[in-house]
Amino acid sequence: MKDLNQALQQAQYVVFMTGAGVSTASGIPDYRSETGVYAGKHNAEYMLSHDNFIQHPADYWHFVQKNLYFPEAQPNIIHQKMAQIANQKGCVITQNVDGLDRKAGCQNLIEFHGTLYDIYCTKCGQAVDWHEYRQDYRHQNCGGIIRSSIVLYGESINENHVSQSLQAVAQADLIVVVGTSFQVYPFAGLIQYRQPQAQLIAVNKTPLSMPNNGEMILDDAVKVFEEVQV
Repeated sequence: MKDLNQALQQAQYVVFMTGAGVSTASGIPDYRSETGVYAGKHNAEYMLSHDNFIQHPADYWHFVQKNLYFPEAQPNIIHQKMAQIANQKGCVITQNVDGLDRKAGCQNLIEFHGTLYDIYCTKCGQAVDWHEYRQDYRHQNCGGIIRSSIVLYGESINENHVSQSLQAVAQADLIVVVGTSFQVYPFAGLIQYRQPQAQLIAVNKTPLSMPNNGEMILDDAVKVFEEVQV
């Protein structure tokens, strides 16, 4: 971990790019492992698609409430230390929709795929408290269907999130990839916009397909971040 600590201390601007593996230690299942959301009996990609949301809003709502919401979950050491570093000199770009980076106090945060806790009505456009969404998918005020801001299959990424992410990656002299299989695009493609001299370090239990100058730390991210000095 000496190399990671040294890199973090020397860096002028750090970008953390994170995925579901960051939140598993907080009790939130990941997506693509043997016990992840996608391993269930339902076709998760369809259940989390724009088509399913439009055609079967009740089915979509039930699936999301059962499989994605863990409001009691708390940030772990990874969220906490990333937040401290990002608030000083960088940002976190996360694929996660669980809100744990926010809970950890991360101010420089891009929730690339949206969040489960920003809720709005698709009919009247009004913001809705997420507690209300936990009870019903119909808006009490107008009867419209309410939803979160998470990006569904078949939907486009928020343009502001993309431009902010590209700007951050291009600015970074250190990019740390944590807890992601790096299989989902356009998120995985962001590193193509880094500076040629930017250092790239990935922390994951299994090997990732990395650019030539990337360094891989094959270990549990919690163990790694327990040793990170802030």
